[in-house]
Amino acid sequence: MAGAEGDDSLYPIAVLIDELRNEDVQLRLNSIKKLSTIALALGVERTRTELLPFLTDTIYDEDEVLLALAEQLGSFTVLVGGPEFVNCLLPPLESLATVEETVVRDKAVESLRKISQEHSPVDLEVHFVPLVKRLASGDWFTSRTSACGLFSVCYPRVSSTCSYVIDPGISFSLQDSVRLLAVEAGVSIATLLPQEDLEALVMPTLLQAADDKSWRVRYMVADKFSELQKAVGPEITKTDLVPAFQNLLKDCEAEVRTAAANKVKVFCENLLEDSRETIIMTHILPCVKELVSDTNQHVKSALASVIMGLSTILGKDNTVKHLLPLFLVQLKDECPEVRLNIISNLDCVNEVIGIRQLSQSLLPAIVELAEDAKWRVRLAIIEYMPLLAGQLGVEFFDEKLNSLCMAWLIDHVFAIREAATCNLMKLVEKFGAEWAQNTIVPKVLGMANDSNYLHRMTTLFCINALSEICGQEITTKHMLPVVLKMSTDQVANVRFNVARCLQKIGPDLDSSALQAEVKPVLEKLATDQDMDVKYFALEAISVLALA
Repeated sequence: MAGAEGDDSLYPIAVLIDELRNEDVQLRLNSIKKLSTIALALGVERTRTELLPFLTDTIYDEDEVLLALAEQLGSFTVLVGGPEFVNCLLPPLESLATVEETVVRDKAVESLRKISQEHSPVDLEVHFVPLVKRLASGDWFTSRTSACGLFSVCYPRVSSTCSYVIDPGISFSLQDSVRLLAVEAGVSIATLLPQEDLEALVMPTLLQAADDKSWRVRYMVADKFSELQKAVGPEITKTDLVPAFQNLLKDCEAEVRTAAANKVKVFCENLLEDSRETIIMTHILPCVKELVSDTNQHVKSALASVIMGLSTILGKDNTVKHLLPLFLVQLKDECPEVRLNIISNLDCVNEVIGIRQLSQSLLPAIVELAEDAKWRVRLAIIEYMPLLAGQLGVEFFDEKLNSLCMAWLIDHVFAIREAATCNLMKLVEKFGAEWAQNTIVPKVLGMANDSNYLHRMTTLFCINALSEICGQEITTKHMLPVVLKMSTDQVANVRFNVARCLQKIGPDLDSSALQAEVKPVLEKLATDQDMDVKYFALEAISVLALA
């Protein structure tokens, strides 16, 4: 690099290189981030012969600097002369792939994977594959971890899969982080191997990983199980993966059971059709029955998100006999997310067994929850109601659930009344204004005569929510007269909510109704003895420009 000092045009480069040697970390970091500038000024040959060796020799630095360096080198191909010379980027990246800091290694692996695609097949075998082998056989786990991230980019492009085989020692490394990454690499490579090599070389490692002493390794197997199943095919799935999947569903660690439970539906779908039902009923369903009552809510929630999908696989008779009892248990689970996941997927079951069977089996449980003594349970069901209504259809909803929704409007807990009002708005969005006019609006307006002033106020809250969705005609013809009548209510809280309601629905009324009907009422309320009533009436007059 001394040659740069004798050439005035390259003086800035010498300065930048000095910065790379500076004790100030920030200066070194800034210099690293300008590497492309240095390389452009030096030219491709001097970048290869001077800059890269310099960088390789000075790899020992702060993690922040090394991270920036690892990232920069991934985009250096054009700066070293193109794909023909890309292999000269391997030495510094290989060094970075062995450092202790995980984020640096990960970035180095990411850059190596990127530039591997720029190697010709010949250069890949001559330069890149030996690098991977060196990393894989390193004494320290850091290099072996990085090797696991590089197998999958080499395997598809080497001349013979037999000339390049995973070092079995990786999977049995004492470091669970290495074994964990070996699982991911093994699954990727499994998609590329012929059946006999797959059974001989990969399956023993992956099956051992499924029973690994580290829960993180077992979790990785469970998380990648669908990909593994697809890679190995139906026969190996039947003989080897079914028992392994059973064990993962019964694992002692909740994280592993959660990951496996998430895969239940996909695993069952991908089984051979002629043996699918037998395998599910004999091997998978017993495990599923245990998970329904698992002690961990994340496990139960994961299962609830996929279990309904089994009904389309197992058919009507099996669903009614074996799955519906499990759905009922989950529908009454103390965890709201479990209940939500069941209700969210009712349409799967509806398609298989029909709405009549579904209502006979599950509706009583839903109604029971809707009337639960604990208001938070009632609140949870209200939040699911629009979703449930959409799945069950308007006729079924009107027959079975409409009365529940109206009853919530007069619940003694304000949060329930508030949620019930929001629920009505969502139902009208789903079923339309005509349905609202015939079914909902008359019942809501009828509450304006209730002896309990809280229920009368709920009428106003509902009108606030429904007016915009129902449109100008329904609002003007049906809702406005009721609101105006309530302006003489004896309770001040009702009267000031009338003023707020008129302000809210005003934009949905035509100008003649505003001037002839709304303005006189607001002007009267503006002279009310109650300060709050007067305040909100004057605010409404101002907002609606009725002064």
